[in-house]
Amino acid sequence: MTPARKALRPMTAAAVSVAVLAGAAFGLAPSVQAAAPAPTTATATTATTATAAFAESTASSVSIRFVDIPGDGGVKLAANVVAPADADASRRLPLVVLPTSWSLPQVEYLAQAKKLAEAGYVVLTYNTRGFWQSGGKIETAGPPDIADASKVIDWALANTPADPGHIGMAGVSYGAGISLLAAGADPRIKAVVAMSGWADLVASIYGNRTQHSQAAGLLAGAGALTGRPSEEFQQILDDFFSSNLAKEKDLIAWGKKRSATTYLDRINANGAAIMLGNSWGDSIFPPNSYADFFDKLTGPKRLELRPGDHATAELTGLLGLPNTTWSHARQWLDRYLKGERNGIDTQAPVQLMSRTARGDDYEGYPSWSAVPSGQRRIPLAGTEKITANHDSGANAGTVLLSGALDQFLKVPPLASIPLLPRSHAAVWQTGASAREQRVRGTVKLHTTVTSDRSDGTAVAYLYDVGPLGVGKLITNAPVTFHDRTPGTPFGVDLELFSTAYDVPAGHRLALVVDTVDPLYIEHNPDGAHLTFSSPAADPSYLTVPVRD
Repeated sequence: MTPARKALRPMTAAAVSVAVLAGAAFGLAPSVQAAAPAPTTATATTATTATAAFAESTASSVSIRFVDIPGDGGVKLAANVVAPADADASRRLPLVVLPTSWSLPQVEYLAQAKKLAEAGYVVLTYNTRGFWQSGGKIETAGPPDIADASKVIDWALANTPADPGHIGMAGVSYGAGISLLAAGADPRIKAVVAMSGWADLVASIYGNRTQHSQAAGLLAGAGALTGRPSEEFQQILDDFFSSNLAKEKDLIAWGKKRSATTYLDRINANGAAIMLGNSWGDSIFPPNSYADFFDKLTGPKRLELRPGDHATAELTGLLGLPNTTWSHARQWLDRYLKGERNGIDTQAPVQLMSRTARGDDYEGYPSWSAVPSGQRRIPLAGTEKITANHDSGANAGTVLLSGALDQFLKVPPLASIPLLPRSHAAVWQTGASAREQRVRGTVKLHTTVTSDRSDGTAVAYLYDVGPLGVGKLITNAPVTFHDRTPGTPFGVDLELFSTAYDVPAGHRLALVVDTVDPLYIEHNPDGAHLTFSSPAADPSYLTVPVRD
């Protein structure tokens, strides 16, 4: 049994548990019987009851209708129309369409839909196909999902006072991905707010040929609990978790079809104003692909990156509480759907918040490429040889939980650097810095690797190390190789996950590389060894982006 196979069963069980706990946070966790592929009647009733309870508490200035909309191929989409109570055909209102997040029912957006309706919007929220009361099967933002978005817009224009010239889409996570993809398929969409989503699905869950197993397991478990996975999606999951390299090209092609980067030219041609938001510690959709995608957009655009994990920055807004992320989202829609001069378009288009910042202090930059003002190059001298298949104690934490702890308590994953076993972890440290180091952007590792096996995985971590040797995780990333000639050195260039982190004066930076992390599936055969060297003709180094 390969290491990937050994990791599958416990990982999936843990992911399903996390999915249930995440649903419970919204008061939506289904009963145990809901483990069947289709949601139970009790599960559907939970969503309907929660939606009805919200409707009863809504002020009379807003009306809510529960409707079924025919999606692509006639599939029923369960939806809500939220609009000003006095809206009628005598005046047209801007339309905002909100596709639900993965596994969450229509109640997800109602608090924000109410705020938008009170501000003069027609808002249509709908359950994406394959989930809850909607028909069809889970297509994972595939062509049917994108066609559904256009069908929903068609229905809204025919059945509500929506203005065909002022249409926007917004969403969190799955809803963000669908909204961004729809902007490339439907030129009627004039504004998009995509929060905690992805631009490149392959890079998000299979970056550097490494399966992000906890992230994918969470999606798989939650999808099985609350929806009906399609045969294609189930096959992709089977190939993904079994490390079926014979199907790797199919997996990549499947992911690219569901990535906004694939349709960049169409998105730019359609010209929608696009706001992207993500968290530095997003353990499902790391921020790198959003950042790279942002600089290639040619229309009005905004990028917000802040502390947190997947969708944690938006959570309080979904619960109806004050929330900066949702406030900015509404300002963006007001500017580009209602024409309000509220100043959001005059701010620097890139807004970053350091993970060590207190409060809502954003830093503004003209572009993503302009974020670091310099690059600190740290040589990685010497040769380090480690034995694979052992967790050194350095790791990137737990999906959903670790980034949230970093956001709310300023406690990222920790490791005692002096106590890391050097037989299982390669370690390089800088001297103590006399001044604060403001890391901003994407850390890059260049090194030479030699393995005594043809396949393997390494995970790199960058730590902020205090006087007592305790390291706080700044960033990390895995890399996997296949079909290498044993004993033959090869170069590795690895981009770690983008971040913003202030390293205090007197602290050191430490680079740690090991071979096992609970977030990822590793591919090191038993007894394998990895050697990291720095040849004179091609020295190894770490590039750290810094801001003066």
